[in-house]
Amino acid sequence: MSRTELTGKGIDWTLLSIYLSLIVIGWVMIYSVDKQKFIADGIINFNSNAGRHLVFIAISLILFLFVNFLDWKFWKIFAYTIYVISLFLLLAVLIFGVTIKGQKSWFSIGSSTFQPSEIAKFGTCLALSSYLSLFTSRLKEAKNQLIAFGILGAPVFLIMLQPDFGSALVFISFLILMFRNGQSPWVGIFILTLGSIFILSLLFPLDYLIMGLLIAAVAILTLSFPKIIWGIVGLVALVPLSIWSLILNFQNIAYSVLSLIIFVLIGVHIKKRRGQMAVLVGFSLSIALLIGSVSRYTFDNILKPHQQERLNVWLHPERCDPRGSLYNILQSKMAIGSGGWEGKGFTNGLMTRLNYIPEQNTDFIFCTIGEEHGFIGSAVLIGLFVWFLVQLINIAERQRSNFSRNYIYGVAGIIFFHFIVNIGMTIGLVPIIGIPLPFISSGGTSLLSFSLMIAVVVKLDSMRYTP
Repeated sequence: MSRTELTGKGIDWTLLSIYLSLIVIGWVMIYSVDKQKFIADGIINFNSNAGRHLVFIAISLILFLFVNFLDWKFWKIFAYTIYVISLFLLLAVLIFGVTIKGQKSWFSIGSSTFQPSEIAKFGTCLALSSYLSLFTSRLKEAKNQLIAFGILGAPVFLIMLQPDFGSALVFISFLILMFRNGQSPWVGIFILTLGSIFILSLLFPLDYLIMGLLIAAVAILTLSFPKIIWGIVGLVALVPLSIWSLILNFQNIAYSVLSLIIFVLIGVHIKKRRGQMAVLVGFSLSIALLIGSVSRYTFDNILKPHQQERLNVWLHPERCDPRGSLYNILQSKMAIGSGGWEGKGFTNGLMTRLNYIPEQNTDFIFCTIGEEHGFIGSAVLIGLFVWFLVQLINIAERQRSNFSRNYIYGVAGIIFFHFIVNIGMTIGLVPIIGIPLPFISSGGTSLLSFSLMIAVVVKLDSMRYTP
């Protein structure tokens, strides 16, 4: 063992303190939800949610200490091995796993369950970090991009077969790591654009989306000319005429006219030696129209009713039953709003005590914080997470090892995605997709996975002084 390890010189005590604080806050909130079951006849009930979580906290801390005694090079050497094991677990759960709420995502171990997708996040982070740390892994080359996306795509594919769309979406967070390693930002812009078109196709009728895309293409092609005054005049006339054609159900004529204008403008661009702009707009328009049409068809004919309801709760709450699919989010907002500025006090949350909100100790744990500790408590928790993420980025940037830097960026991306999506779910900003709040939500596999990630971060950072 090196002198650095013995003295703890390189340990980031700020990160460690925030991690322990979040774990304590998480257990206290779970206890608040599960108070009546946790202590029965003066005896701690370890079969309650709070009791089981306390056991997993102890296991997590033991795991944390165990990681500290391993050589830091272990994680780089065995990165691909751990990744392959995680893929094997994802494959095995499809055969031997138990189905809960329509998803075959868990192994049953006695009275507890184990979710391999949580381990897959850790394994993928290690494998991708190891690959990107290679001198030859330059993401500006198509071959390296394909390999990197292949490492991401394998676990996503297996998780989608469960099907667990929420866990699969978490892997988008690894784009942060890839951008840090030179991936073109246009990939992110392209993905955001596709996501926006998907959402717009569900928000508006398909005719409106097609008309908007065609007008946008005409606008881009027209306004890119040096003398844009004629383009502005044309668009001022074109937009109201297009809207009027939709009102009168003459959209087919409008489609034909707009398409003809686009072809003419593309021809002019090519003649003026602006072929790159013409090809870019034409390709983007084709992809956008295809995504819009496929998205609408997928929603209507492929998604299951409960999956459609989740999206409708987010985008079209007026179509949902307040006592059915809309119930969770309505109760969640009411609980958070009822906390006011200072909250109702620890264990004094009425909606928490009466179990108005399903899954309140897991996906909706933030509601308990909002109701019992109000705006101040919620702001403190959010502040802790922001501080935690900033500290992770600072730690990543001071690493001398490419593998260490990449791994810590990967962990930061995962925690950021969970943090944003989970809190967004409870206040209706994103669809409800079953993403836990790191270190706070009840769930043994989630806590162990996140603790393992942070333990490796602390270990890698503690050795940054070692030659």
